[in-house]
Amino acid sequence: MRGEVLLDTGPLVALLDRRDQYHDWAKEQAAQVGWPIATCEPVLVEAFHLLRALPPARQAVMGLLENGRLSIPFRLEQHVVPVASLLDRYADVPMALADACLVRMSEMVTGSTVFTLDSDFRVYRRHRRDPIPLLIPPDR
Repeated sequence: MRGEVLLDTGPLVALLDRRDQYHDWAKEQAAQVGWPIATCEPVLVEAFHLLRALPPARQAVMGLLENGRLSIPFRLEQHVVPVASLLDRYADVPMALADACLVRMSEMVTGSTVFTLDSDFRVYRRHRRDPIPLLIPPDR
């Protein structure tokens, strides 16, 4: 799997919605990180849902995929057992499917960082013990 930064839903939505309180922060971080950024399909599903009232933003998601700025190297069907295990382990949080996929991706990519707005990632551990490096606003 390619890439060291793994994109979660929150920053993706913030990048595309100028009204989002984290829009400027997400833009700055994306510029520093550089493209392409890896993600997973559940993140895109969540983003589409959250951007449902902003058709141009939804089109922009597809544009990011089309021009190679977003990559989707993760195939859930190849990681069903470990992702299901994560969902069970963190059921009390509760963990979303997108979060579980990103945690699994972080286990597979040595040195990866999750680009997120979700403080639940402070609770999640890769390989059951290791904190996940985060690119997250200081107030989250």
